[in-house]
Amino acid sequence: MDISVVVPLYNEVESLPELTSWISRVMFENKYSYEIVLVDDGSTDGSWEMIGKLRENNPSIRAIKFRRNYGKSAALNVGFEAAKGDVVITMDADLQDSPDEIPQLYRRIKEDKYDLVSGWKAKRYDPLTKTLPTKLFNSVTRKMSGIKNLHDFNCGLKAYRQNVVKNIEVYGEMHRYIPVIAKWAGFTKIGEQIVEHRPRKYGKTKFGMSRFINGFLDLLSIFFVGKFGKRPMHFFGTMGVLSFLAGLVITIWMIADKLYSIAHKQPYRDITEQPLFYIALVAIILGSQLFLTGFVAELVSRSSHDRNHYQVEERI
Repeated sequence: MDISVVVPLYNEVESLPELTSWISRVMFENKYSYEIVLVDDGSTDGSWEMIGKLRENNPSIRAIKFRRNYGKSAALNVGFEAAKGDVVITMDADLQDSPDEIPQLYRRIKEDKYDLVSGWKAKRYDPLTKTLPTKLFNSVTRKMSGIKNLHDFNCGLKAYRQNVVKNIEVYGEMHRYIPVIAKWAGFTKIGEQIVEHRPRKYGKTKFGMSRFINGFLDLLSIFFVGKFGKRPMHFFGTMGVLSFLAGLVITIWMIADKLYSIAHKQPYRDITEQPLFYIALVAIILGSQLFLTGFVAELVSRSSHDRNHYQVEERI
């Protein structure tokens, strides 16, 4: 099969007939073998009933329904598991992503040999309250991830080699960072394509400002797990040793200063009366705790079932 189109959806009953018809028309015109994987994330507006009607006339539609709303990341992860196509295309169900972009995305995966191609909605129809935070979010993500060539990490329209979606896990609200997750998994050939952003035709946006706080925390989580997931002692141990040494050096300096003052009959203060004593004490305690945290994390990591699981490209 050439293409799997994975569409996570939540309360998008009005847009589904037009979306599936549009995707099918593009596939027919380009003679692709395809499937449309619709993942209903616990819709309450009749979306699942509409999917049932659409499947009667379009056998290429496959569907999965969650019992409740789990979020876009869960829907994508399940869709990736179900996808059978050589190239997997993801898009949102609100018709703001154009299926006409599929042939070019497919070509860049198959002919240009990209692992992942992410859409960039250079011209957007969103309000300023959404576009400005998005630009800030993308700027921070570029700097932290090292993926300099992407302008829009959270664009729903993306294309993947099948090997990519079968070797990454999307959870929580990590769908914003799929390019980062793919990079940490060893898929480094990541490209970008300018795509059309269409005004919302039906329903209402699921956008909320809380996603930026959660998104930043998820980025820190991905950065830490990707870099130190298999060697947590390297992070916690280093921070702990540095903190402990800083406290130890301050303590030795205070003791030496007091002994010097006593030897030269100069006035001095008790060590416990000096603010530096408490700073040193906190640094030593914090350093010990960080080191022990690293030690415990290392034990947990070594007990993990996938402690020796590594991404293998091919075997001969």
